[in-house]
Amino acid sequence: MNLKEKINIDIFKLIGNVADSMNLETYVVGGYVRDLIMQRPSTDIDIVTIGSGIELAKAIADIIPHKKKVSVFKNFGTAMIHYQSENRDWQVEFVGARKESYRRDSRKPIVEDGTLEDDQNRRDFTINAMAISLNEATFGNLIDPFDGLFDIKRHIIRTPLDPDVTFSDDPLRMMRCIRFATQLDFSIMPETFDAIERNKERIRIISQERITEEINKIMLSRFPSKGWQLLDRCGLLQIIFPEVTALKGVESVGERSHKDNFKHTMEVLDNVAKESSDLWLRWAALLHDIAKPVCKRFDEKTGFSFHGHEVKGSRMAEKIFRRMKLPMTDPMKYVQKLIFLHLRPIALVEDEVTDSAVRRLLFEAGDDIDDLMLLCHSDITSKNMFKKAKYIENLRLVKQKMIEIEEKDRIRNFKVPVSGEEIMQMYGLDPCKTVGILKDKIKDSILDGVIPNDKAAALELLDAEAQKLGLQRRD
Repeated sequence: MNLKEKINIDIFKLIGNVADSMNLETYVVGGYVRDLIMQRPSTDIDIVTIGSGIELAKAIADIIPHKKKVSVFKNFGTAMIHYQSENRDWQVEFVGARKESYRRDSRKPIVEDGTLEDDQNRRDFTINAMAISLNEATFGNLIDPFDGLFDIKRHIIRTPLDPDVTFSDDPLRMMRCIRFATQLDFSIMPETFDAIERNKERIRIISQERITEEINKIMLSRFPSKGWQLLDRCGLLQIIFPEVTALKGVESVGERSHKDNFKHTMEVLDNVAKESSDLWLRWAALLHDIAKPVCKRFDEKTGFSFHGHEVKGSRMAEKIFRRMKLPMTDPMKYVQKLIFLHLRPIALVEDEVTDSAVRRLLFEAGDDIDDLMLLCHSDITSKNMFKKAKYIENLRLVKQKMIEIEEKDRIRNFKVPVSGEEIMQMYGLDPCKTVGILKDKIKDSILDGVIPNDKAAALELLDAEAQKLGLQRRD
């Protein structure tokens, strides 16, 4: 690969020219170099200079047309510029080359000015420790002291220096290692992976926000199960997410046993990931059976059961989201809803598919019905091909029934045609339980197909029910 040709674009020529005018050795480093070599798109650029990265950033901003604002982070010795060229919006971060040392109880390094060699030594992995010169005399030269280029060709991840030191200094790198292995579909070198296992307890000094950021990147990978399996193998999973670890294993009593719910969950997660890039749908897949370990029961006649795990699981999701520092707003409610409803379509196909049951499912799922059906389809992981085909066909019938009912009854996200305020006004009521009873009667009658979903029918039913309660309508 001709790197000189690959970086011969406005942004790098501009940085190189300004650096030369300031007599500063300057390099593009890290993830951008890795992605450039792997031909992966990237607009995040890290620039290292032997000197002040902040001063270089300010000098560059001064000559950019329509001067750009420089965001300076003095505590970190970095500066950032947003720059548009080549029809791309670049985010460029500048820093001076440095060397780092760490205290045992913190991942915050003690930083000193350093050389390019010092800066490359402090990098987490060989594939992130490469640099390309931007100075005119050496423009496009690759500086690769740890054979990162060779590691990319071999599809492996390893640390530049002693992995025990690398991971002990900054334990977040253990999560990053597994995240990169998952994102890039690389293998982790045995000595590197063993060091993660030895240093796993160090992850406890890392903030939950940083851990969750890496988890979400694993979740957004093509095959997120790889990351979860690696987290399990090295022992990190038990520390950062014990509820998922609890899914592991098969219990047997005589000839009766249940499936390994961890393996099943990983299959469901990958099945969803094949069809959707939505992060929260993937979280619903991960958590859909999360309560099975606490709901597991054994009966001599029926064997193992997990009754109520969808209800318990939806409650557990709130606690998990809070601990993981995930948003306690719509994403959490969405995940809770899908967990709570994920058995409903399967239950429908096991009995007769009644219009009433489908209406209620459409009403409760609302606009998330398509995501729910994708989760349910992904949940069919049986190795019995006859059983699997039967479930898939039955789900198809349910989907068809949903289409027919939605076209006819407009149930999805419907609102009761008569509001509580109208009921109070019509019968001279103050806010009370009776208003709710009447409103629910209308709703249930529509969902059960007793009356159509329109206001005239709702008002007629309302009058009949109000009379039963001894209520007189105001004129």
